[in-house]
Amino acid sequence: MERLYFDHNATTPVAAEVVEAMLPCFSQAYGNASSIHFFGQQAKLLLERARRQTASLLGCRPAEIVFTSGGTEANNLAILGVVRNSSRTRRHVITTAIEHPCVLDACRQLEREGVEVTRVRVGSDGVVSPDDIRAALKPHTVLVSVMHANNEIGTVQPIQEISAAAHSAGVLMHSDGVQSAGKIPVDVRELGVDFYAFSGHKIYGPKGAGALYVRKTARLQSILFGGHQERGRRPGTENVAGAVGLGAAAELARRELLADAARLERLRDRLERAVLERIPFTGVNGAKARRVPNTTNIYFDCLEGEAMVIALDLKGMAVSTGSACSSGSVEPSHVLSAIGLDAARARASIRFSLGRQNTDEQVDALVEAVEAAAAHLRKLSPAYPAA
Repeated sequence: MERLYFDHNATTPVAAEVVEAMLPCFSQAYGNASSIHFFGQQAKLLLERARRQTASLLGCRPAEIVFTSGGTEANNLAILGVVRNSSRTRRHVITTAIEHPCVLDACRQLEREGVEVTRVRVGSDGVVSPDDIRAALKPHTVLVSVMHANNEIGTVQPIQEISAAAHSAGVLMHSDGVQSAGKIPVDVRELGVDFYAFSGHKIYGPKGAGALYVRKTARLQSILFGGHQERGRRPGTENVAGAVGLGAAAELARRELLADAARLERLRDRLERAVLERIPFTGVNGAKARRVPNTTNIYFDCLEGEAMVIALDLKGMAVSTGSACSSGSVEPSHVLSAIGLDAARARASIRFSLGRQNTDEQVDALVEAVEAAAAHLRKLSPAYPAA
C-alpha cells in the first residue's frame, strides 16, 4: 500500500540538500565551535554561514539570530526572557486565545510568577483585531505575543498593525513564526517585531534546531545557565549540525518560497473544492481569512475526527486533527473553540497540511479516501441525518 503524507504542519521530511549540508558536521567539521583550534574554527565557520542563511530568510542581521533547539525553546526564551528581564512595575503580557501550547504554557508559568496575562479573543475568522490588542494594553504591559500563522487553521495575523500598536505604547512585540517562515514572505523589519521564532523541522530541516530573531536593541534574560554561547543568550555547546541543517533549509525555503506557495495554494484549493462538492455537511474553518497556502482545516459533521484520522491512516493517508503537541487530548481544540465552534464540530474537524512532494494525483487520491471514510463512519453515527 502506498502511503501519502498530508501532515506537514506537524513536521516535514528532511530535504536531500539539507542532509548533504549536514553530513560533514559528523565526520569532518566535528569540532566544538567555541574552541579556538583548527577543528573548532572549522565548525565555527559552518555555524556562522548557517546564521547568515537563516538571517537572510527573515530579513535581519546575522548577529540578531540566536540558535535554539526549536520553536518551543525560541518562544519560551522570548516570552520568559523579556518578562524576567523587565522591572517589577511592568508585569503584564498580552497574547491571544489561539496561540500554540508552548506560548500559552509559558504565559501560565508567568502567571505562577505573579505576572498578569490577558488572552485576547479572535473573531470567527480566526484573526485577532489590532484594535482589541490596543484596547488590552495597560501602563504596565511589557510584551505582546501574537503568532504569525496559526498551526491548526492556517490563518495569518495582522502582525504589522499589532506591532505598531504595541510600539506606540512602548511595548515589545514577539511573534511565533513557526508556521509562517518559509511558507509566506517574512521580513521582520517590515513586520516590526522585536522577537520572531521559527523551527527547522517545519521547513524541511532537522528536528532539534530552531532560531529566535532578537532585534539588536531588544533585551532579554537567558532562561538557561552555563557558558557564553550565542552572545550569552543561549548557553550550551552549539548544535552545529542542527544549525547547518536549519541554515540549508532556510536557504532552500527562501529560494523556492514563491513557487512552492503558488503550487501548494492551488493544491489546497483543489482539495477544498472537491471535498465540499462531494461530501455533504462539510465546511472550511477560517476560510474567510488570509491563510498560509498549504493549510486547510475542514469539519465533517456527525463524525469524530480521531476516527477519521485512524480510518484514513488505514487507507495510507496521514492527516491530523490539529496540533501534534495536543494529540491524544480528549478536549476539543482550543483554537476551534476560540473561533466559535461547538465541541461536536470542533471534534469533527481535520487538518490537512500539504507539502513539496504532494501532487494533483495524491490530492485526488486523498479526496477519494476521505469520501469513502466519511461515508462509512457516518453509517455508524446515530447523529447523521441519513443514518
